[in-house]
Amino acid sequence: MTVSVVKRKKVIVRLSFLKYLLFFALLVGFLPGTVAQRSGVTNLPNYDAAPYHFGFILGMNDMLFTIKTKPGFQDLVFYNYEGSEGIPAPDSVRLYGIQHKPYYGFTIGIVSNLRLNDYLDLRFVPSLSFGERDIEYTLLAYDDGEEIIYNIKEKTQSTFVEFPFHLKYRGSRMNNARPYWMAGAKYAIDLASDSKKNSGNTIVLIQNDVYGELGAGFDFYTTFFKFGIELKMSYGLFDILKRKATVYTQPVERLSSKMFLLSFTFE
Repeated sequence: MTVSVVKRKKVIVRLSFLKYLLFFALLVGFLPGTVAQRSGVTNLPNYDAAPYHFGFILGMNDMLFTIKTKPGFQDLVFYNYEGSEGIPAPDSVRLYGIQHKPYYGFTIGIVSNLRLNDYLDLRFVPSLSFGERDIEYTLLAYDDGEEIIYNIKEKTQSTFVEFPFHLKYRGSRMNNARPYWMAGAKYAIDLASDSKKNSGNTIVLIQNDVYGELGAGFDFYTTFFKFGIELKMSYGLFDILKRKATVYTQPVERLSSKMFLLSFTFE
């Protein structure tokens, strides 16, 4: 936990809220007339006719939260706040603001691909993902008539074992390149979660979650293997916050996960 303190007396505090603007640019440089379209030797011409094939993925993920607070959450007053590291026990405390900060992690996995027809595949990609997310709280405390603002950062680390199933639709092959789109779902288990223990941690995440997933990418056929680049979005379907009667969890109506993954496949 990281804590910073700002004292004030009848001063209006302005909080700046982080707005995430996500732009997806999926390798638009690989267009007709580029390397993928140049005349030359066609690599692995019968590769997609095989009934099944295997490979592995390496990726960089960006784990995030979607946080929805209760209406009027700033009016909820907590009188039994016992304080924590670097924070004395005030007379009362309220949640003034909440946001999250993501960090980059990495993902590794195994690809199992079943051919359904010329354009459609079924894929099972069991994976292991490592990442970290911070939840940043702004607390307004009252102690002996004095107002104090505490900025608190709670770290949540996750190690996901993931079991995704995808339908992969492949576009027309352009010499040694082929675009594709995919959709599916995955079941994920957070091995770092201590939700089943009597944990004293401020934030406890529920261990199991289900995600809906969408993605797109390009496959490139080399002399000896197929190399792919994929951008995928995963959205958690469940509320994963374990509630306690504290200022950190009671004002939150819903906390769900989402993840963006840029991966490289070798098949």
